[in-house]
Amino acid sequence: MSMEIKSSGIDLRKYYPNELKILNILEKSNQITIELKSTKHKHRCPGCGKLMHAYHGTYKRNVQDLPIYQRNVMLQIAAYEYNCTNEACEITTFVEDYGGFIDKSQRMTSRLEDFLRTLAFETNCEGAAAICQKLGIKISGDTIIRLLRKLVDNEVFPSSDAIGVDDFAYRKGHKYCTVICDGATHTPIDILDGRDGSALKEWLKRNKQIKKVTRDRAGAYAKAIAAELPNAMQIADRFHLHQNLLAAIKEALRIELPNRIEVSSGSAGQGGGAEQSEGKPDKKNGFRQPVVESRRASL
Repeated sequence: MSMEIKSSGIDLRKYYPNELKILNILEKSNQITIELKSTKHKHRCPGCGKLMHAYHGTYKRNVQDLPIYQRNVMLQIAAYEYNCTNEACEITTFVEDYGGFIDKSQRMTSRLEDFLRTLAFETNCEGAAAICQKLGIKISGDTIIRLLRKLVDNEVFPSSDAIGVDDFAYRKGHKYCTVICDGATHTPIDILDGRDGSALKEWLKRNKQIKKVTRDRAGAYAKAIAAELPNAMQIADRFHLHQNLLAAIKEALRIELPNRIEVSSGSAGQGGGAEQSEGKPDKKNGFRQPVVESRRASL
């Protein structure tokens, strides 16, 4: 079934680059296919950097995008391949990309990749894949792992002297890894195998400029940092600071508060008055005095 571009009241054209023209939208019960055509007539060669106009041919690309109403969205793009006419360039033909929306070798849009990485870091790869299936995204845990690995292949280096270190699971209860984030931009810059600190130790040997490391309470990370960067400041992350504070409050309450606290009606209503023993009726008011018990175990 074909669907008009503005039939739902949402103009889909503004969510796609100007270089891509929407030709048709096909709607099924579980999938929406958007047919697009490239409107570019020139492209810069990735080898020599010169602007080329000579078409080599056309080809179709199938690219997955973010879902719409829990339905899978596939983009069918009629794209161009160009000839490089510069004889000094090693590249003879090349394909076009669309300004960070889709790179030349991607099978999903960049915004979908960003969403998958964020979801994987907050959960785990297998858990993220299960959530995506419910949302209408066709993805596997292994594919999400490859997306995370691309961060390592891009060779991103810290932009400051501060990093954050934490562990995560590719699959809950199974293989664990270590993620390193830039302390200034909060973006992941590397993923290391294991969480025993050995891979982190090797990474720190190559990055002696680090002066501050935010980490969890794992002893393996603390030992690796102390061994390679003894002068670096080790900082507990916000989550574990909250945990430490909560544990200290619970312990203080356990020590200071008695098991039972008796409160008289006079002290409850007016801030004063004599306490009466539990079970004895109040002659003046004709009812028993309340007894408040502190439940230390529930704190």
